[in-house]
Amino acid sequence: MLKRFLSYYKPHKKMMILDMLAALMISVIGMVYPVVTNKMLNEYIPNKMYKTIVIAGIIVLALYFIRMMLNYFVQYYGHVIGVHMQSQMRKDLFGHLEKLPFTFFDNNETGKIMTRLTSDLFEVVELAHHGPENLLISSIMIVLSFSYLITIDWILTLIIFACVPILVVVTIHCRKAMKSAFQDRRKSNAIINAAVESSVTGIRVTKAYTNYDAEIKKFEKGDEEFVSSSYRAYKAMGKFHSSTTFITDVFNVFILIAGGLFLYSGRISFGDYSTFIVSVNLFIHPVNTLIGFMEQFQNGVSGFKRFCEIMDEKPEEDKPDAKTLENVQGEIEFRNVNYSYETTKGVLHDVNLKIAKGRKVALVGPSGGGKTTLCHLLPNFYKLEEEDGAILIDGTDIRDITLDSLRRNIGIVQQDVFLFAGTIRDNILYGRPDATQEEVEEAARRANIHEYIETLENGYDTEIGERGVKLSGGQKQRLSIARVFLKDPAILILDEATSALDNTTEVLIQQALDELCKGRTTLVVAHRLSTIRNADEIAVVIDGKIRERGTHDELIEANGTYKKLYSLQFRENDLIE
Repeated sequence: MLKRFLSYYKPHKKMMILDMLAALMISVIGMVYPVVTNKMLNEYIPNKMYKTIVIAGIIVLALYFIRMMLNYFVQYYGHVIGVHMQSQMRKDLFGHLEKLPFTFFDNNETGKIMTRLTSDLFEVVELAHHGPENLLISSIMIVLSFSYLITIDWILTLIIFACVPILVVVTIHCRKAMKSAFQDRRKSNAIINAAVESSVTGIRVTKAYTNYDAEIKKFEKGDEEFVSSSYRAYKAMGKFHSSTTFITDVFNVFILIAGGLFLYSGRISFGDYSTFIVSVNLFIHPVNTLIGFMEQFQNGVSGFKRFCEIMDEKPEEDKPDAKTLENVQGEIEFRNVNYSYETTKGVLHDVNLKIAKGRKVALVGPSGGGKTTLCHLLPNFYKLEEEDGAILIDGTDIRDITLDSLRRNIGIVQQDVFLFAGTIRDNILYGRPDATQEEVEEAARRANIHEYIETLENGYDTEIGERGVKLSGGQKQRLSIARVFLKDPAILILDEATSALDNTTEVLIQQALDELCKGRTTLVVAHRLSTIRNADEIAVVIDGKIRERGTHDELIEANGTYKKLYSLQFRENDLIE
């Protein structure tokens, strides 16, 4: 993991070297004051060297000015390096997320993923910036101050140094408790973010059902867990700091007693004793810095581990010899397909279905029967194992086709339309980002949405809000259809594309869908059976199996499950009317 972490320093190697050199100079300049103090007390003041006293003071002041500039350099450019590292990690993480399979997002809440991208990486970058500086400056200061203390009185120095092993033992002991506590705290923080993300996204549902109290309770539950884990984390931190601070305080007590006795016995002079006290602080301060660094180190390491957890998730990958899907005719075949989710076994059982080029096949049946799963398997959103059958397009197994070329040739219109925050144009262009304005408008016309867009003050530049909240359900659906028109795929999947619409809007959208289906091989998942009467073939899917197949008329005549579903639906429609 260390090698992986250090790799993010490589693009900033030169600046990092300058940063470390500046930190080194800061440490060296820090040793000037006790040296000058010793000279002042032992030589310049007793010998009344007033001119030398002034010159020494001016030199120290000049060095402190240089140290100020060096501190500015370290603080500014060190943080700049950290920001660039954080940016690169965030890009790597986001890019990796885009390549992960559906199963990852099925098992991980959006809010928790957001935490990995934001607060976790902030802690990592704080370690990346301050870690090397703290280690270098503190280590050098400890070595220099210890070396200088020995020149004053080696016995006093060894007395102080004897406390260091005790400090190390206490630090290691407390660090284990801190590590566990802060990891729990991070997990609970992710739970809060997930709760907030879920509640804000579903705020309209919350208001519609007046479930404010339920959402507040869910949030408070996560918040209480965060508070509880914070108690444990800060309790461990409190023990850590109080113990280590006590030991460093003991340093001063030993110096006070031993130094006083040595001064009384004449072993050291008053000037040396005063210098020793000043120099001891130069030794204790970096020790305390290293102790404080342990907290930052713990935060950064736990954040980087969580970063690595996602980066180590296996992304979607093409086979080494995968082919690009070209000149697509659109023939589809499901051959002996079986499939199970991680939490749901036996979703599909030995499904065989062949769809000729340009034909429309509808999948109908009760919810949970496996219709949508078939639609998800076709673009290879979920991987089909070798032993679970095969799905072929134009005779080629989709596992042998590159994912990009496969999905480029498949258009999907779903019941739950997802639109991105931005303009109408942005969302249509998502189908093909390099399309011209004329092509965008033509796609909108074919989707029966152009005339509506023209009535808007800003036309295609109208902002639609998060997930298209400023549009009606029908308008959102027609925008998604326009997006597919622009993409111009050879294969089309319509997953209950009209089930949530009113009759008038459904007519408009059905016209657009009929236009969209022309010349394309189409797989339709239908809730309203009236919309698929003209399908070339209808397959009744129940409990993961195709129970009946045929045209509408053939299935009605067969007097099986389809007829029952059809009769039931129209009886319900009659009752509604």
